Amino acid sequence: MLVSGLEPDEFCLTTALTACSQSGNLWEGKWIHEYLKKKKNHLELDVFLGTALVDMYAKCGCLDLAVEVFQGMSTRNVFSWAAMIGAFAVHGYAREAIHCFEKMQNYRIKPDGVVLLGVLTACRHEGFVEEGLFLLNNMEDRYRIVPKHEHYSCVVDLLCRVGEFDEALKLIKRMPMKPLASVWGALLNSCRIHNNIELAELAVKELLEVEDCDEDEEDAALVQLSNIYFSAQKSEECYRIRRMIGDRGLKKAPGCSMIEVDGRKTEFVSGDVSHPLHSQIHAILRLLFPGDPDDTF
Repeated sequence: MLVSGLEPDEFCLTTALTACSQSGNLWEGKWIHEYLKKKKNHLELDVFLGTALVDMYAKCGCLDLAVEVFQGMSTRNVFSWAAMIGAFAVHGYAREAIHCFEKMQNYRIKPDGVVLLGVLTACRHEGFVEEGLFLLNNMEDRYRIVPKHEHYSCVVDLLCRVGEFDEALKLIKRMPMKPLASVWGALLNSCRIHNNIELAELAVKELLEVEDCDEDEEDAALVQLSNIYFSAQKSEECYRIRRMIGDRGLKKAPGCSMIEVDGRKTEFVSGDVSHPLHSQIHAILRLLFPGDPDDTF
């Protein structure tokens, strides 16, 4: 666009920043921000562009820059607050997220479901059980927002992280709607951390029966269960599940992660041996996770 001599407007820059957020492209996101500063006489840091900048910096790991942009915004809407609260939450700053939520209410801005999910996520990271349960139980009365599966999943994970498995199961059973795969998945994910075999078996059984569970999720659940058996030194059960996966013809999509250092991106795929340093990488992983089977990383 610039090469063609066309000047982008606020909408174009907002769209470009969203793309940077989704791809984790910090360098280009910063370039857009600098471009915006240079063109401040012609371009306005409106609420949409400011929110996109906050979201981009937060998702690219630059929480301090996200805060700086947020504080410099002259106008903020519920999406702006949601982006900032979510940024604090995912970066592990639970108290700051809750303080931001309280400040938002002081400005008479009504929270939506995304904002409340951000606050619950903050509670989950910090282990604020009482606060998380209070918010979930009062969402409808206080904010006229009916809790959805993602809110229940978050609180289930919160309870499991502090070892309150019985309370997590009670919460699932009293849900006003039928639990979806995400809820049982949250329970299963925590079972491995605490090595709770009995509850993991229940979570997998229920997860495989829900309608929204696709083949990838089924396979992932079975792999998790087999890994829990492996960690508990129950090799017979572990290999039984692996055979079941083979018999079902399921194939788990390999995990993938990407990191950018000095402008160079490196992608890591589970089970991939094409990386030139894969031997050294696996050696380090075995030191970090000595009890895990090789195919978990």
